[in-house]
Amino acid sequence: MTSATTNRVNATTWSIGLSVLMTAVGILAIGLPQIASIAVTQVVAWLLVLSGALHVAFAWRSGHAAAVIWEILLGLAYGAVGMYVMGRPFAGVASLALAVTLYLVVEGVLEVILSLRLRPAPGAGWLLVDGVITLALGAVIGRTWPSSAPWVLGTMVGVSMFFSGISRVMFSLHARRIPA
Repeated sequence: MTSATTNRVNATTWSIGLSVLMTAVGILAIGLPQIASIAVTQVVAWLLVLSGALHVAFAWRSGHAAAVIWEILLGLAYGAVGMYVMGRPFAGVASLALAVTLYLVVEGVLEVILSLRLRPAPGAGWLLVDGVITLALGAVIGRTWPSSAPWVLGTMVGVSMFFSGISRVMFSLHARRIPA
């Protein structure tokens, strides 16, 4: 075996291992969606706190006093929301589920409009299908919100991780077979 082949096999072995782990965590998140929803919410809360700290830290680079004040206020707002979500994770789950619902509805509407504008183009029908499914998913979650909130985030993240893991395993197996 050449060193390039050995390096590729080593890299794809790690990729396959991590992808299998990602798939397993995705299955776990699908099986325990409430716990996964809380975990996702806590990650978002920490990101808000970190973002707030960075806004405050970089406020001094804004140039003039008004910009510094606004950056500090923005940083404090980010930090306060992050701390609030950390302290009240169930409220955070409900809020994030509502945000996801709104995102899906807007994305679905925009994809339907885009598909209609591109209608004569080949493949525009797939955009329409994607838009309708996305819109329907947003509507289903929205109709059952807030009772759907505890399972929505965890299930969606789990499904995403599951399919990402599977696709990465398949990609890595394919990459392993490419001749050197």
